[in-house]
Order: sequence, then C-alpha cells, then structure tokens
Amino acid sequence: MRLHGHAQSAVSLADPEHLAFEYVQHLALCVDAVFARPAPVRVTHVGGAGLTLARWMHATRPGSPQIVLEPDVVLTEAVRRELPLPRGHRIRVRPLSGEEGVAGLASASADLVILDAYAGGQVPPSLTTVEWLGEMARVLAPGGLFLANLGDRPGLRYAARVASGARAALGLEADGEGARTAYVGLHHVLKGKGYGNVVLAASRGPLPLFEMRRATARLALPTGVVAPDEVLSRGAGAQPFSAAANDTAWSPAPPD
Repeated sequence: MRLHGHAQSAVSLADPEHLAFEYVQHLALCVDAVFARPAPVRVTHVGGAGLTLARWMHATRPGSPQIVLEPDVVLTEAVRRELPLPRGHRIRVRPLSGEEGVAGLASASADLVILDAYAGGQVPPSLTTVEWLGEMARVLAPGGLFLANLGDRPGLRYAARVASGARAALGLEADGEGARTAYVGLHHVLKGKGYGNVVLAASRGPLPLFEMRRATARLALPTGVVAPDEVLSRGAGAQPFSAAANDTAWSPAPPD
C-alpha cells in the first residue's frame, strides 16, 4: 500500500502473520521474545499505516486491547476501505498525533509501546525527544517493552541519541543497573555499510537477548542483535534529543 509517494504497509488479509518488510519482522521477533503467545498484550502503536503489526498482534494474541495513534485521517480511511480489519478485533484507531495521543493515556496502561511513525520518510523530531520518551515511559507498565523503528545512516548516530533518551526516560529498575537498549537490524545496517532501518528495543530491566538472537537466525535475510553493552560503547557520549534545549532532529532521510 502506497500513499503520499511512500510505501506504507504490506498487508495480507488472508495471512496476517505474514510480514513482508524486514523491519516489521524485527519488531515482531522482539515482541515474541518478551511476550509469550497467545496471552493478550496491551499495546499502544504510535503510527498506524496499514495496521500490519496490529493485525499480527490480533492474530497471534487474540483479545489484545490495542490503541493506534494515527493522525493521517486520509490514510486511515483508505485502510478501512481497502483493508478491513478482522472480526473480533480490539484495535482502536485514534486520529491523534503521537504527542497528543500519548499525553492523554493513563499511566502504566500499556505493556508494549511501538513507535513506527514517519512523515515524508522520516521520524518526526517531536517523537524522539527525552520529554516525549518520558511520557512514553509513564504510559509503559512495569516490565513493559518499548520498540522504535528508526531509519539511520552508517554509524547509527541518530539511533544512539534516541537510545540515550530512552535510557534516561526509563530510568532505574530495582536492580539499580538502569534501562537497557538493544538494536535489531540487517547485518549490513548494523555494521555501518549502508542506510537502513534499525529497531531499538528498550526496557527497564534485562532484555531476552538469547531469545532475540535465536529468532534472528530463523529469518531469511542476515539479521543481528546489538547487545546493551555494545549499544552503550558504540554510542558513548551520545546525548538525548531535547525539546527544552531546542535540540531536536528528524531521522536521516533515505537516500534518493
């Protein structure tokens, strides 16, 4: 499905567990590593597009209450018209931006928050500041998982700043070691050989790295996991984006 000149989603109505885009597969493997099927999960999606991942969540964890924040009403209407949602779903699409929508959610109301919001092929700067990530952390329940789909250039300097903001927002857990962040992506992206998507996974406690790595081995394309300690070493000195400091940025634009 394409809209505004950009690929929005790849949706299979017949098989909602079929995920065509690599980054969506990476998001899904992170979810599977943390949340066992088929128990319902409370999900907040920041960005909806064709609702591919929301449909996958419904198929793999029936009864999951899902809130989708998608300000593009034209896109949502096209999805409802051309790609109707399955019966019995608990997916609620709200025509709100990620900033307004997350601010209106109750504290600890989501087990999983997924940021996959793009405008013109880039992540809006307002959705990666430490202030917005603080609101995300407020909404995320204890033991919850934050995932973000980020487009970045070799070096992953943008992702490093978002990861730094996520760690600052999520803060300390009972073990006192602080929040953990990891990357999942195609090998050539993680090794700095080209522009691409990287999934940032963040939690207040340990991440299930063994399960995540085992899942990457089953994917068709070579995919890897960058562990929290390496994320820290790679991004040494990376500071969070901050609206208060007037230090924000769009994600790097994809090459022409």
